[in-house]
Amino acid sequence: MVVVWLIIGLLVVGAIFLAIIGLRARENESDPLQERLAEYVDAGREIQSLEEVELEQPFTQRVILPMAKALGSIALRFTPQSALQQAQKNLELAGRPGNIDASTYVAIRFIGAIVLGPVVFFLARSSSMASLHSNALLLGVTFSVLGYFFPELWLKGKISKRQESILKAMPDALDLLTICVGAGLGFDAAMYKVVEKWDNELSFEFGRVLREVQLGKTRREALRDMADRVGVPEMTSFVAAIIQSEQLGVSLGKVLQIQADNMRVKRRQRAQEAAQKAPVKMLFPLVFLIMPALFLVLLGPAVMIIAQMVVGGAF
Repeated sequence: MVVVWLIIGLLVVGAIFLAIIGLRARENESDPLQERLAEYVDAGREIQSLEEVELEQPFTQRVILPMAKALGSIALRFTPQSALQQAQKNLELAGRPGNIDASTYVAIRFIGAIVLGPVVFFLARSSSMASLHSNALLLGVTFSVLGYFFPELWLKGKISKRQESILKAMPDALDLLTICVGAGLGFDAAMYKVVEKWDNELSFEFGRVLREVQLGKTRREALRDMADRVGVPEMTSFVAAIIQSEQLGVSLGKVLQIQADNMRVKRRQRAQEAAQKAPVKMLFPLVFLIMPALFLVLLGPAVMIIAQMVVGGAF
């Protein structure tokens, strides 16, 4: 069974690798063959036949890259535009892990479904175990569904982890913003201080806002885009308060102070909520793991002594 699972894992990883290479190659429209011909012309060498030039290319460009392009094209052909947009939004919420784009992510899900299921089906059919042979179709369908939904579960985990990191960093960041603005710095300069001081997801988003403003986007649009990329209600309320203070001419330092106080209160409430959930989460391991072992240690000797007394008295 270990060998079977190892083969399955290698096949799936290879298929996903080919899909990523193919979708990355779609961004580069240059033809490797034409590039090689241009190199021959620039070097003043005699141009050989196209077949000889093509055979001189690496194995990756001759075999693997065309296969990857074909797999990537098939994956995108059956993907609606709405699915690509939703994937792009989820990737932005997750912070673009691995720097993959929406088309690559959708292709990974598609290839995971069409490769993993048939591979498991044929391996189960060729297995000598009767249980696997009889349930080959069920195993194939199950692993095909898992291959399609596992990347989605992985991405949702990345989104939750990133949002939690931003929530933990917001109170301290708002305190620093309040201090900087109170010391006479502008809001952009205060955000730059946060970017300069910390290296986390929130400072990365602040840095992206500053770069977008430098490239010509208004601060209001950049902040709203940041709130959409983060997807946290606390960030949305913070951005709304900053935009409203600019529109109404309210003191920015006062608004930041109020937002920082609210963030600290919400962080304390989240900590209290997590503490209240702890007993419920501990109930399962306590009842099914700790208590049986404790009873076995405490009552085991007494049960053995009573059993010996009963057996001895019977004879």
